[in-house]
Order: sequence, then C-alpha cells, then structure tokens
Amino acid sequence: MLEGLKQLRKELHQNPELSGQEVKTAERIRKFLEKQSSARLICGIGGHGLAAVFDFPEEGPSILIRCELDALPIEEENKFGYRSVCKGVSHKCGHDGHMTIVAGLAMWLEKQDFNAGKVILLFQPSEETGKGAYAMLKDPKYAELKADYAFALHNLPGEELHSIIKTAPAFSSTVQSLAIHLKGKQSHASEPENGINPAMAVAQITTAFAELNQGDIKKPDFALLTPVCIKMGSVDYGISAGTGEMHYTLRSISEEKMENLKTDLLRLISEVCEKEKLKFTTAWFDYFPATMNDEFCNEMIATAAKENGLKLIERAYPNKFGEDFGWFSKETRAAMFGLGSGTASPALHHSDYDFPEEIIESGIAMFSKIICQILSRPK
Repeated sequence: MLEGLKQLRKELHQNPELSGQEVKTAERIRKFLEKQSSARLICGIGGHGLAAVFDFPEEGPSILIRCELDALPIEEENKFGYRSVCKGVSHKCGHDGHMTIVAGLAMWLEKQDFNAGKVILLFQPSEETGKGAYAMLKDPKYAELKADYAFALHNLPGEELHSIIKTAPAFSSTVQSLAIHLKGKQSHASEPENGINPAMAVAQITTAFAELNQGDIKKPDFALLTPVCIKMGSVDYGISAGTGEMHYTLRSISEEKMENLKTDLLRLISEVCEKEKLKFTTAWFDYFPATMNDEFCNEMIATAAKENGLKLIERAYPNKFGEDFGWFSKETRAAMFGLGSGTASPALHHSDYDFPEEIIESGIAMFSKIICQILSRPK
C-alpha cells in the first residue's frame, strides 16, 4: 500500500498544476480512486474539485476530510528523478503529499465496515489563491454532501517528524492582499515641478506600513504587512514618473483585527495622497479567513495523536500563514492540525522543498483514528 502511494506522490509531484488549472491532477486522482475503492465519486465541484463518498448502511455522523490539488508558480531547483516537468510550476507546499494521504485513506476506508455514517474525501482546487474552498461551498453539488465535521492537515517544516501540532482557537491567520494604484502626472525629468511624481507617497506609505508591523504571532496585536511588489514609472530617464503601484499581503490573528487594520490603512493612504496631490485606488483580494478549530474536533485530534503514539504539541496561537480551509470552519464544526515534516526540511514555498514521504503513514493513521472515534458515536 505504502509503495503504491509513494509512487502516486511522485507522479503528482512531477506533474503539478496551478490554481484553477488542476484538470490532469483531478483526473489522476479520479483514476486512482476508481481503481482502489468503490467510493461514490462526484466531480467538478467548485471547478476541478472532486469528492469520494463512502456511505455506510445506517444514518450517522458525516465526516469530511479535505486536501488540496494545486501547486505554486515556483521553479523547482531539486534534481531528483521525479522533479517537476512543468517549467515554473512545482509542489512547494506539500499538496502532493496531502493528496496522497487522503488517497491512502480511501484505500483504508474500502476495508472498513462501519454500521452508520458517511465519510467524504474532498480534493479541493485553488487553495493557494484562497478561491477554491469558497467556490466548493457555493456549489450545489457540495450542499448535497452535508458534512457534520470537517478535518484537514498541513505538513509543517521545522517541526519534529511525525509530531502533531494542535492549536486553539485558530490554526491559521487571517490573510488579505492589497493593491494600491497611485496616479499623478508625468513630466520631463528636467522639470519635475511640472508633474506629480508618486515617489514621496510610495516612501511615506512604505514607512508607515512598516511601523504598523507586530510580527510576534504569540501576541494578540499581531499584524504583519509584507510588501510583495512595488512599481513606479518606467525605465525612461527623461521622464519623471506619474504613476505607481504597491502590493502588500496583510496578516492578523483574527478577522476583527483585520477589519480594523484595513480601516487604518485606507485612512493612512488617503492622508498621504491628499498631501502629495495624488489620486489613488485600492483593491482587496486573495482573502483567507482564519481557520477556527472547534473544541470537540480538536479533542478528536489530540486523542488520535495519543492513540497513534505520536508526539502532541499544543499551542495557544495560530500559524502565520493563511489557509482557505477557514471557509469550511465558517460552515461546520472543523479543525486543522499540523504534521511535523522534519526540523531539517526546507521551508514551505522554498524552491528546494519536497514533501517527506515518511509522514504519509502518520497522516493516514491520524485521519483513520479521528474517523473511528466519531463514527462510533451517535449523531
């Protein structure tokens, strides 16, 4: 079983697809599930998403286990035989491993004989853009599934291999991206006084945003404003720039604090642009709501870790990254946990990262125990 899963993982790694383009990845998973199980398959949910549904004889709790289909626009620098064959695209977040764990869970479920309940294995598109979970939840096909509980995991480099990281009340931060477009007036570079150059506004906004940073995730006023791209004018030395744009990713510990931060930023931008006589527009996108962990679901995670003999690490603060599983936690009782992928592992989204296959078995064991605990209870 494990060797077959490792081969699947390598195939997924070698053939990554970006968010919204996961056609072949979904097809590869579909074919694997058809071969390895008798699950009822539902395709095309929220785009290229699919579900494998295991219905047991009597009515009972419904459990959803979710993983992600998409890869990242990162050129892989690893040289192993299964490196990405898609230029500029690679699995640098471990979604290839997450899919493999859930596919392995299908093989385990095929052998189970629970009396009641339902298990839904959900393969979600477009996690990296924050659009996939929302699109699935709005799809009528998903509404028919009616999950009572939802669970997911994320591998965590820097944590001991096979360790389980349980967080409360949230697993991931609230994340929002911001684009600021500044419009002034071009002029000859020898006569900047006849134009309106956005350079001073860019400098003032960058400085003011930096002063709002509170990078300690353990503190309730955590706020991280990361500049990802700043452009101004063009490389034409006879022209004083008349336009500029700034792109940021914002992170906070809760949605309430994110709304307060957004209000402060818009006021700050407005004040600077009025002072510098600039017009401006803003756009908000790539929204990831915080993944809030239900207390009961977190108890199931802790018990599963102990029964599997895995080290349990408990934290009272979330991870800094965003996760669109937060949309599921808005709709149903849900929880996400971390699975340690090694203290020496390259970090997520690094060009040399590779999902450690050693933890496939631990991931399957965790979900299996969670399912056993819940399906042994009445709805």
